[in-house]
Amino acid sequence: MYLKNCEKGVFAVKPNPTRSALILIDMENGFVDHRGGHCIRGAQATIPACTRALDMARSKGIPVFFVKRIYRADGSDVELTRYAAWKAGGHACTPASQGPNSAQAPESLRPQPGDYTIIKPRWSAFFQTELDLILRRLDVRTVILAGTTTPNCIRTSCYDAISLEYNTVILTDCCSSQTEEIQRVNLEDMQRAGAILMDTAAFTGYGPDTIQDISAAIRAEMLASDVFPEPFTAERDAVGWVDRW
Repeated sequence: MYLKNCEKGVFAVKPNPTRSALILIDMENGFVDHRGGHCIRGAQATIPACTRALDMARSKGIPVFFVKRIYRADGSDVELTRYAAWKAGGHACTPASQGPNSAQAPESLRPQPGDYTIIKPRWSAFFQTELDLILRRLDVRTVILAGTTTPNCIRTSCYDAISLEYNTVILTDCCSSQTEEIQRVNLEDMQRAGAILMDTAAFTGYGPDTIQDISAAIRAEMLASDVFPEPFTAERDAVGWVDRW
């Protein structure tokens, strides 16, 4: 379910027939603007595609999640592998910051009423955040990933999503890397791991039947089977678990 704008600023529930959610990761000035301390070379060029994806998702009743990284001003929560670069880059993305090195998002990539915002402490959108809890409450089965950077935050979020049994889609023209080669090989790796790649042109036709719910299909196969999940015996001294030796 999702929220739609109604009369007098009241919000009502709108169906989400695709059971999907769009997750936009780290599209904030510190990562996108060429003056940002952690600028990703390909990020700024993806802003129009990300904007289109947000508009399409909202029109389809797909809930939108803005997942952001905000660093405390003293650096106490900066990744240890990024700390030196964070200092050298002018302490990017601190709380309530504004400007080219800030956690502020480009104007077209800011939350609207009904959207969600998640602050993540590390690369993955799922690691120690409430994202999985909210997605399950919303009965979401497919996550659609967009944002930056493809080899770090998109990729770790992709693998966590798959590990948590979500069907996982990557919007290829809404993701970015430092080089085209890095972008290509990481998308290929995620595809080999089971992610579904599509661009915003294909996303235009996205509907309830676009993505197969693989977990549901496996569950249906199990229910139709007469195979027990583990060896079992009723004998008094026998071991019924798989590790018999």
